[in-house]
Amino acid sequence: MESETTIKNKFKKLWKYYLLQSLLAAAALFVLVLVLGKDKMVVISAMGATAFIVFAMPTTVSAQTKNVIGGHLVGLASGAIFYFTPLPYYSLEYALAVGIAIFIMVALDVEHPPAAGTALAVVINEVSPIDAFVIIMISAVILSQCRYYLRRRLKDLV
Repeated sequence: MESETTIKNKFKKLWKYYLLQSLLAAAALFVLVLVLGKDKMVVISAMGATAFIVFAMPTTVSAQTKNVIGGHLVGLASGAIFYFTPLPYYSLEYALAVGIAIFIMVALDVEHPPAAGTALAVVINEVSPIDAFVIIMISAVILSQCRYYLRRRLKDLV
């Protein structure tokens, strides 16, 4: 019961931010899908998770520009490795792409959880790694810039 009261109080206090930041995330993704096209949805889906972090948790480490862009670069590189060097079992490629992405992100201090999804999207090979690079980097930069320019207006919602 106590947690229910806490949730209600938090919602009453921040409901305008919940609404505004959710709409901003939806608008950013809408623009990305319009510009990039719906045929690249596996790659764009990683950006949905990035949008959540950027707009719902803007002050967290994962929302920082270096983590958003660096994490996705690591995910792209890890996915590309297995895109170009297929293994006998595709499920092993998928698992290793994600595992290596996580390892490198942590080692380089650019942790961004959605970037593990980027690694998976690249190795699934819906689009070429070059196309994925362009799509993900444009998306990561746009979302990072949204966070940067709105940083004084965004609140942590979680």
